[in-house]
Formats: sequence, structure tokens, C-alpha cells
Amino acid sequence: MQGKGKSMYVDRQGDGRRRQKQIRNWLILILIVAAVITVFQLLGRSTRTNEISATVMPCYASQDVTPFGDSVLYYDGASIHCLSASGSIRWSYPVGGGASFHAQNNHLVIWVGSQLFIVDRNGRPTYNESMGGQIQFARVGENYAAVVVGEDMSSSLVIKDLQGIQVDEETEAYSGKLLLDAGFYGDKGQYMWTLSIDVYGTAANTVLNTFQVGKMNTGEVSLGEPLTYKVLYENGRLRVFTTQQMYTYDYKGVQDAEGTMLVYGWKLIDHYIPERGSASMLLAPTTQTGVSQSLSELRVLSGNMDRRYTLPSACVGAAVQGKNIYAFSGNYLYRADVDSQRFYGYALPLPEGVTAEGFLGLTSNGRALLSCGETVYSVSLPQ
Repeated sequence: MQGKGKSMYVDRQGDGRRRQKQIRNWLILILIVAAVITVFQLLGRSTRTNEISATVMPCYASQDVTPFGDSVLYYDGASIHCLSASGSIRWSYPVGGGASFHAQNNHLVIWVGSQLFIVDRNGRPTYNESMGGQIQFARVGENYAAVVVGEDMSSSLVIKDLQGIQVDEETEAYSGKLLLDAGFYGDKGQYMWTLSIDVYGTAANTVLNTFQVGKMNTGEVSLGEPLTYKVLYENGRLRVFTTQQMYTYDYKGVQDAEGTMLVYGWKLIDHYIPERGSASMLLAPTTQTGVSQSLSELRVLSGNMDRRYTLPSACVGAAVQGKNIYAFSGNYLYRADVDSQRFYGYALPLPEGVTAEGFLGLTSNGRALLSCGETVYSVSLPQ
């Protein structure tokens, strides 16, 4: 009897071991299948090419290639050319050598020496005259153009409508100051901001001035020593970016202290301002935004949202449009929803051996401009 009981005990032990082994094998098999499915899903996400296409543009990366709505502008040293986002020529406007330009909305301003040109989006000039002095820079808005004329430390700010009629001028306010930038804001671009540096003080001080075109000064703000490099207008507010902080002001230059945010170590690289709702402001680590960008992390500020994103690989540029973040590595285009932190990858449809080296901007109709050496490619964006 004792021998028979021992035999039954041994049989039960063997059955238990076999069951445990079978369960373990099934678990291993399930894990292997899950891993294979995951790998195929990842490969599918990172190698999709049928959703995007690339076109070679008839311009060079060094020719001031600039998105202009659904078009692309470039300057070949003699003329400003306007291309469709797929590369066909829409118009050309001869301006000679040494020209610079600024494009916004439906117009662009071009300046060469003392000569100012205002041109509409169809290439038709609405103004072409001498300003009587060396033009430092010009900016154009929805209804006006601003022209900074004269020597660096004795500048005059001249405001013209888009037909060239002068509507405002300031000759004294910037005496002893270096004008850095200017822009229009408001529902119809009826307000203006300027940035200047007071170089004669005990310490460098950046000054933000705001005023209504043709009427009166509305505000003056001292921003201190940190470099101020960008001013945006969204939701009735001015967002002012310095190397330390993002400040918020109303249209008269009155600060909203609750709208101040620390951005030290980050630099604004792109923004998207919808017709309604909050802007999306895209930042990257300052140390990664040099001449040759190599981005590994991004940050988006929008309303009360402050979110960070880790890129799948080092990227040469990034942008935000609508609810999407786009980033570009040498071989892949990455897309993520602003409300998510998950990037999907798409193999760039570039010739074999060609990799993206730079990002030049997005057009409004969903094309990314990438440089590969001197060659410029227009790449469609996945939606």
C-alpha cells in the first residue's frame, strides 16, 4: 500500500510539472506574438511613404526661400520669384541686386538701398518710390507698411498704406536708440509695436513701444537687459519673448502678470495662430537651435497648456500647424497631435542617399520645404 501511494504522488508531481511547462510555453508564445505584432505596427508607422510625396523646387536653399501663404518666394539676386508649393512659377518681379524682402498676409515689401517696393500676392506693384534715405528694414501688415529709414542711431519710422500714401511718421522717439524690429497687430492691423535698444544707458535696455497707426502712442515698456527676439499677437494679447521670460501685454502695453512664463533655456522656433482660439507656440532647447539644428525635445505653450515632447530621433527642424506638430530628421517626417505625446514616423520620399539637412518652413496648404545641400524639396504633410 505504501508503494502504491508513493507512485500516485510521483505521478501527480509529474502532471503538475507538465502543466506548469505547458502554461509557461503558452505565455512565451503569447509574448512572442505580441512582440511581433508590435514590431510590425512600429514598422508600419515608421515606413509609410504612400501618404507623402516630394517635389524638387526650381530654387536653391541659399536664395532666401520663404513660405508665402500657399506659395513660396525666393530671390535669385536679380528678381523675386513666386512659386506654387509644387514648384511651378506664378510670377517674377525684377528688383536688381542687393534686395531684401518681408512677406505677410497678401503683400510683401522689398527694399534696395533707398528704394521701396510694395507688391501684392499676384506680383502686381502697388508702390515703387525712393524713401530719400537708406532703408534699414521694412515690415508689411494687412493694411500698412512700416519703413525704418536713416542711420542706425537716428532712425525715422515711416508708415504707409499699401498704395504708398504716408499715414504716420516718427522722427524723434528713436533718437539714440537702435530699432530692432516692428510689426502690426489688431483685427485690421491698425496697431503697431516696435522693439528698440537704448544703447546710451548704464546697461542695455530693450524698449517695447505700442501705438495706433495715425493716432497716438498707447504704451512704452522697459524689458531690461535680456534679449527680446519675438513679439506675437493672439487673442487680443501681445506675447513678448525674451531669453528669460514670455511676457503678456494688452493692446495698450499694460502687462498681464499672470501671463508671464519662464522660458529660460528654450527658444521659440514656430507658432500657429488660428482665427479663433489660442495660439500654439513651439519651442526647442536653446542649445539645439544653432545654425545647424539638432532637436531632441520640443515644448508647446497654448492657453493654459505647457507640454513637452521627446522626438524619436534628432531632427533638423520642427513646426506646428493646426493641431499637429511636425518634425524632420534626415530620413523621416514625424507627426504628433498637440494634445498627445505620440509621434508617428513617415519615411521621407527622397532619392537614395539623399537626406534632409535643413527645414525652411511650411506653406499654408500643407507642404514642408526641406533643404538637402542646395537642393530644396517640397514635401506633402500627412494629415
